[in-house]
Amino acid sequence: MKGSSEEARSINTHLDMFKIKIIDIQMELIHKNINITSEALKNRLLGTQERQRTLIPIFKDHNNKIKELVGKEYAPGTLERYNTSLKHTIEFLEWKYKISDIKISKIDHAFITEYEFYLRSVRNCANNTAVKYIKNFSKIIKICLANHWIDRNPFANYKSKVKEVERVYLSEGEIQNIINKDFKTERLSLVRDIFLFSCFTGLAYIDVKNLTKSHISIGIDGEKWIFTHRQKTETASKIPILPLTQMIIDKYEDHQECNNQNKLLPILSNQKMNAYLKEIAGICEIEKELTFNIARHTFATTVTLTNGVPIESVSKMLCHKNLRTTQHYAKVLDKKVSEDMKILRDKFAAVTSQQNKNIN
Repeated sequence: MKGSSEEARSINTHLDMFKIKIIDIQMELIHKNINITSEALKNRLLGTQERQRTLIPIFKDHNNKIKELVGKEYAPGTLERYNTSLKHTIEFLEWKYKISDIKISKIDHAFITEYEFYLRSVRNCANNTAVKYIKNFSKIIKICLANHWIDRNPFANYKSKVKEVERVYLSEGEIQNIINKDFKTERLSLVRDIFLFSCFTGLAYIDVKNLTKSHISIGIDGEKWIFTHRQKTETASKIPILPLTQMIIDKYEDHQECNNQNKLLPILSNQKMNAYLKEIAGICEIEKELTFNIARHTFATTVTLTNGVPIESVSKMLCHKNLRTTQHYAKVLDKKVSEDMKILRDKFAAVTSQQNKNIN
């Protein structure tokens, strides 16, 4: 305050003492290596307890927000995975520390490595499964870092690696065997048709289930295409309709369920589909664990890549954002390598023949 009155001197003295106290608190926080925030300064100044945030409420709040956005931004499977991850985290805290929650400031590198050990040993998770749960947990830590609730990243020196899994797919002979088999029951015949539809479109179960007749339209080449969006990635999917695919669409065009529910195909639940596919594998003498997901792998390998479709086109039809993802699905088969090398072999043979003429 300006002036030399008693009131002005008293208030200015109080402000000076206040300023000194704030500087002392600032130096104390620096000395203790505590992140300096307005909230931390205020709490120390007023003598109130600084709020101690804990892990489980933050994790639950994250999952509740995902729950509200299921069907809009997230698939039901995403919520299920995070709920399972939360369950594992709670059980780990009880197993390791005999507590039901922990301050986020206490989460360090040792916590992460112990959590990974718990997943691999006690929960008996395979490498890739354990890595995925740790990745889910890391998202919660990122939320804490973004909100400045913690100032050090416990994942800073942590490294994990997803092991490449050998994708199972059907050979051309196995596909033909399923096509030619005369199934005696309507349910097996239906499951066979839906599975083959996926084999020749590369669409995942949920994307086939969501198809309606309006998703069929004329493409850039004047032929029929499927125009849809992958539910998992919300990426546009454009797939030319092959002859076998069209035959299956025509077969169920007037199906009662398709007409009543505006569906392209009368698909069963994923659980029932996979159960009946195991039955089909037995009937067709296929010694592979047949699941609906194998159809997508089969499209990437046997149907497209093996028949000379460039991997860039396969990647686009599978709605992958990069070729590395496609390469996990679409292994270059020996047959394709042989065909590609034959072209090179013939080329070198012609050159060598000319060189021999020149030398001789």
